[in-house]
Amino acid sequence: MLIGGLNYYTGQFLDLKKIATIGHSKNCFVGIDLAHGAGNIQPNLNDSNVDFAAWCTYKYLNSGPGSLGGIFIHEKHAYNKDLPRFAGWWNHNKKTRFNMREPFDVMEGAEGWQLSNPPILSMAAIKASLDIFDKIGMDLLREKSIRLTGFMEFLLHQIDSDKINIITPKNPLERGCQISIQVKNADKDLHKKLSQHHIITDWREPDVIRCTPVPMYNSFEEVYEMVSVFKELMNEE
Repeated sequence: MLIGGLNYYTGQFLDLKKIATIGHSKNCFVGIDLAHGAGNIQPNLNDSNVDFAAWCTYKYLNSGPGSLGGIFIHEKHAYNKDLPRFAGWWNHNKKTRFNMREPFDVMEGAEGWQLSNPPILSMAAIKASLDIFDKIGMDLLREKSIRLTGFMEFLLHQIDSDKINIITPKNPLERGCQISIQVKNADKDLHKKLSQHHIITDWREPDVIRCTPVPMYNSFEEVYEMVSVFKELMNEE
């Protein structure tokens, strides 16, 4: 059973523990796609009891496109070498990895699921980013994130238009730093106009603009400016 832990379209953060409980009740392995969750929310994967998770690092972890991905394997599977996997030389025992004549000996834990040697240059970007995460801490980042999205949500509700519908959950615990705005009868021109005002958003067909005030580097002032421009564009429509 594989499901996105944070929905890319609506920004909804799902209850991972509940999903794991349901999946395990049906004798399923439960895997979580955290492409939009890593560096954004606190998934608490071990406590959630999911069997595995995978994510990219180019979004909220700031490493840029083409960089390596990450994986989580629950500790209950750490020593089970009989689980089916893509077997390759990089998840082979480090002590005998370069001796090609030795039988395959998979490593324990998440290392036993590696596919190839990591790209060193892009890992430098990840290390710089993770150093900041480590210094600030996810607790503070998450606290600011909730305030930023709450502020954006408040400002959007002040716009007098029946064309706007926020499809991201209202409960801050059920979302990350993403607010998805559905705009009735809109097309990609609205997104392009925001870009012309140096506001970077994302357009998703047929009528949704995804906005992500990221707590590590976005400010409340920027949120205010973004919604102000958005309001002007809506009034032009």
